[in-house]
Amino acid sequence: MVPLPAQGHLNQLLHLSRLVSSRDIPIHFVGTATHNRQAKLRVHGWDPLSISNFKFHDLPSPTFSNPPPDPNSVDKFPTQILPSLISSTNLRDPVYILVQKLSATVGKIVVIYDSLMPYVVQDISSIPNAESYCFQSISAFSLYSFYWEGKGKPILATEAEIIKEVPSIEGCVPPELIEFSKIQQDAPKFNSGDIYNTSRVIEGLYVDLLAKEKCTGTDKNWAIGPFSPITMPQKRDSIIRHKSLDWLDKQEPNSVIFISFGSTSSLSDEQIKEIGFGLERSEQKFIWDWKPRDKVISSDRVEKVVIKLMNSAEGDEIRKRAIELGDAVKKSVMEGGDTRMEMDSFIAHIRS
Repeated sequence: MVPLPAQGHLNQLLHLSRLVSSRDIPIHFVGTATHNRQAKLRVHGWDPLSISNFKFHDLPSPTFSNPPPDPNSVDKFPTQILPSLISSTNLRDPVYILVQKLSATVGKIVVIYDSLMPYVVQDISSIPNAESYCFQSISAFSLYSFYWEGKGKPILATEAEIIKEVPSIEGCVPPELIEFSKIQQDAPKFNSGDIYNTSRVIEGLYVDLLAKEKCTGTDKNWAIGPFSPITMPQKRDSIIRHKSLDWLDKQEPNSVIFISFGSTSSLSDEQIKEIGFGLERSEQKFIWDWKPRDKVISSDRVEKVVIKLMNSAEGDEIRKRAIELGDAVKKSVMEGGDTRMEMDSFIAHIRS
């Protein structure tokens, strides 16, 4: 496993590692000591150190410094993580040396790398018994919308026309990230197929469109999500619980709204104030981690949206649909479900 050193990417490949290792396939998870430690400390639902066929490899990398977050920046991308991403290109030689060494001990070695790490794995194509698969770290819907926008917004299939409502990605990323992405795009490709952390019961249309149009250069893909456990351990004494969970356990079913702002975002005082006032005036219970865009949303709008979601017929229908999708996803990972069959297909493919 070759993840991008950013929490949302590290975490996804770590959870995929659990699924693959459960099929009696040894896992080698590579990264710097700092990011491997981060991945282990922040994982939920299982303990990577308790799995015997799972090994972390701390690879050398030059030191770098991160600027502090700037909540008042015009560009809302978390630029404080850029030095870490740029530094990851230095993993190219250490990753190649490790894979070359491991390849001498096995019949086949499979490399699963993040879609923003092709530069690092490009030399692995010279290893005769190695093959690689690209992990697409965003949703199939988002990836197809980016592809569609990049192609000049051609005519869409009728069932995919909702993509027209997606805001443009233009202006969302700083020049440094664009340059980093270009380095990855220009690297020689060594890809036997794509892996998605999604389920066909939700994104089957877009998974199929990506394959049909070879948007990423391949028509082989597997939708084997969700990677994370869909049930949590029942023995609460054995895990450290955040105090918000104890509060949540005391609330009525369907009475709390969870708002995620993202783990690397920073909000200006004005944004925090408006969101907070809107949530308070909605008179709904809430747990507050969001990813902002390029403007301050007024407290009036926050209030109206929360009330619509939590206390209206339209909100009831939205939540009903979410529950139905949740149930469908849970069924998809069971025997005979879409995700289980996709995972079986992928495992059979890499073992063949």
